[in-house]
This record gives sequence, structure tokens and C-alpha cells, in this order.
Amino acid sequence: MKRTAEVVIIGGGITGVATAFNLAKRGCRDVVLLEKGYLASGSTGRCGAGVRQQWGLEMNCLLAKGACEQFENLNEILEYDGDIEFHQGGYLLLATTEKEVEQFKKNIKLQNSLGINSKLLSVEEAREIVPYLNTEGILACAFHQKDGHANPFYTTQAYADAAKRLGVEINTYTTVTDIKVERGRVVGVVTDKGEISTNKVLNAAGGWAGQIAEMAGVSLPIYPERHEALVTEPIERLIDPMVMSFSFNIYCQQTPHGSFVMGYGDPNEKPGVNLKSSWHFIQTMAKKVTAILPIMENVRVVRQWAGLYTMTPDAAPILGSVPEVEGFYVAVGFSGHGFMLGPMTGILMAEHILGMAMTLPIDKLDVGRFERGELIQEPSVV
Repeated sequence: MKRTAEVVIIGGGITGVATAFNLAKRGCRDVVLLEKGYLASGSTGRCGAGVRQQWGLEMNCLLAKGACEQFENLNEILEYDGDIEFHQGGYLLLATTEKEVEQFKKNIKLQNSLGINSKLLSVEEAREIVPYLNTEGILACAFHQKDGHANPFYTTQAYADAAKRLGVEINTYTTVTDIKVERGRVVGVVTDKGEISTNKVLNAAGGWAGQIAEMAGVSLPIYPERHEALVTEPIERLIDPMVMSFSFNIYCQQTPHGSFVMGYGDPNEKPGVNLKSSWHFIQTMAKKVTAILPIMENVRVVRQWAGLYTMTPDAAPILGSVPEVEGFYVAVGFSGHGFMLGPMTGILMAEHILGMAMTLPIDKLDVGRFERGELIQEPSVV
């Protein structure tokens, strides 16, 4: 392992590897990435793999739009020998209350103004897209064809391979034990395999980002929360888009090879790094999915798992520097949406760390917004 680096990145998920690649692409190749497990072993490899642009905040819409444009071209951008399996089958969002219909109308107006061509559909129009949908209780739907999903493992590996070709050093199974700070400035990172001298550290540690920040003497308003998911056996093609409902609290999609991936957020889940699976989840999940897609009743489950959402008070990420410690940067708190925003986050964090002109301004996503009371509450989160 190198003993000095211009930038050290902590976390080998989509955010870490995308930032590493974009730093190297912009000429900063003296970069070391540290991951305590294998690449994508945290939240990235445990996510639902959806990529949507249908948000209720301008910043999230712009982040997602930019990320989607990257996903569309990542095989070429990263010169990947394989395929990240980005499929744009769309997202079909179900509205079950009048309040939700009105929120969808507001969201669509905003999205359309930003070049996201989403639209409001009647129940009949939604059934044309998903013929097996049980429309009882559904009032309307929002739909955007360019939403979709990608393979998180292939995507992470593609970024990592491209970063390494540009000179980035990636160390897996390497645990960070301390961050050295002197006179208010980062000077090094301590790991179980030795120390690295550096003046710039990016915290992209997902569910463990709070613990990493504490090593540098920084307190972040984030907490990890378990979210469970499952995958079924592969069957014939039934649906093309991701089907999602905020009020019914469910997402469900069919992957390119026929398996269904689905999950929901338990409102009673306690903060923590619990990664165990539960019977409660699989029982409730079965009831939820068969209520909206009755044809799924006899589909067999292959496995279930749990991952961590790193939550913030307004369900929006924290990006940028921290005022307490010079040279300490954060890209944390994606509240379950880090993978879909990852390609854009990597660009923005590289630009910010290098002091370059920003593709998008991230000042509204700084950690100081919570102390200032300037929360940017995202209304469309499942």
C-alpha cells in the first residue's frame, strides 16, 4: 500500500469508485481508495439498483438527470469490456390519494421544466404499460420512459477498472482505524495495514460514514437504517418498468434475466447497522407485491438480504467540505439513492476536491444547511 497520496477515498461503493475515476480523469492520479470489504460490499451491492429522474426537488432532479446521462454511456466512458446492464424500461409511480396526485402534478411540472419528459397517466394508460397491474385504489400514475435500472456490481467494477488504469490504487479488505488531524487540517489516514500521509480525505463510507467522520472529529446529522430486499426466481417477462408507490411503500422491478427485485422501508425500523434478514419483511413484502401484481402469487423467492440507507433529516445527501476540518470531504447521506446518483456524485466531488468549476452547484447540499435550518425536504422517497 502506498504511504502517501494526494487524495484518500474511504469507501468502495459507487460514490467512492466514481469519484476516484473522475479525479484521475481530471489529472489527479495520486489517489488511494480504501474499502474494508470487497468493492460494492456495502449499500451499493445491496440496493434495488433503480435509476430514476422523477423527483420533487430541483437539485435531485438535476443530479439524477446527469447521472442517467452518464449511465447511458458508461460502457463507452469507462471502456468496459462487459456491460453494466443499464435498461431504461421506465418507472411507473402509483398515486393512491388525491394529495399524491397533486404532488405528482407538481413534480411533473418541475421535471418537464428541467428537460425530464415525465407525464401523468390515467389508470387505463398505466394498464397499457403494465397489463398485470391491479388498479384498485390507484387514482393516477406518473411515468418516465428513460428511468430504469443497472447492475450495481458491474457498474462499480467498471469504474474501479477504469480508475486503476489511470493510476488509482484500490485496497480492499483494508479497514480505516483513525484519521489524523493536526491544527484543524487532515494530515493522514491510519489503517490496519499501515498509515497514509495525505491532506485530502473523502468520506464515502455509506452506513459507516458517521463513524468515519467521528475519527476526524466531525459530527454529521446522519444515521444508518436497515432496509430489506429480496429476489425471486427468473420467470417470463411480465413488466418492463419499475413499479413504485410512495404511499403504499413498495418498489418492484424485473431484471433483464427475469428475476424480480423488490423491497420496502419499514417505518418501525430502528437506526443501526443491522444487516440481518427478517421473516416479518418477507411476509409483508409478499402481501404488498401480490396486492398490486396478483400474478406474482406463486413466484418463488430465491433469497433476501438487508442493506443500509444512510439517512439525513431531509432525505437529501450531504456533499462538499466540512468547516471544522480542512481537507475533509463528505459524500454521504443519500437516504437510499446513492447508486442512482453515483455517476453524477463522482463528477461533482472530483470537481469540488480539485477546486474546479462545478457542473452543478452543490452549496445547497452542504452540511451547514441543517444548522441554518435550510432543509430541502424531498417529498418523493420510498
